[in-house]
Amino acid sequence: MALEDALERFPLEAQLRDGTKVMVRPIRRTDCASLHKFFCVVPEPERLFIERPVTNKGLFEKWCSQIDLERDFNLLMFDKRKVIGWINLHVPQGGWMRHIGHLTLLTHPHYRGRDVSLILGEEIITVAQHLGLWKLKAELNGERKIAIRSLQHLGFEELFCLPDYVIDMTRQPHDYMMLGLDIKTDEEYAGMF
Repeated sequence: MALEDALERFPLEAQLRDGTKVMVRPIRRTDCASLHKFFCVVPEPERLFIERPVTNKGLFEKWCSQIDLERDFNLLMFDKRKVIGWINLHVPQGGWMRHIGHLTLLTHPHYRGRDVSLILGEEIITVAQHLGLWKLKAELNGERKIAIRSLQHLGFEELFCLPDYVIDMTRQPHDYMMLGLDIKTDEEYAGMF
């Protein structure tokens, strides 16, 4: 199984805990403005592990014009036309950690506690299986309690926590956490690497 098989699942209709109907699909070239708007409303401490300046609209123009789902599988969740959730699965293209996908996840502040993270997480785990990954990891700052709980609900376990190890743009320290998940990979995916 490969990327084409993972893409067959989308677009996907889902329902949040409160009954809101949403749609999940991979990023498209036309998502630049709505994705930029989404990132601007996410609080700064939650954007700490995104290594690029997300307030710069040019970054989103680049993301949406240079889509490479084999390297960075970005899923978006929409409430009508509004982006309410984003998850990225970074897939290493070689090296000793090529079997470990790196997950980054954000939820719109007004949609917290409504299963956005759970739905996106379940979908990206399925994508990771299709891509032949064996493990997933997620790096977060310790204040992201809802995201941590959502990942733990999906089966992620805390690998380690380093107190006051990272700093934000205002030089405030934060705990650095890494969570990991062993993916149960079907026999037919096992030979991918």
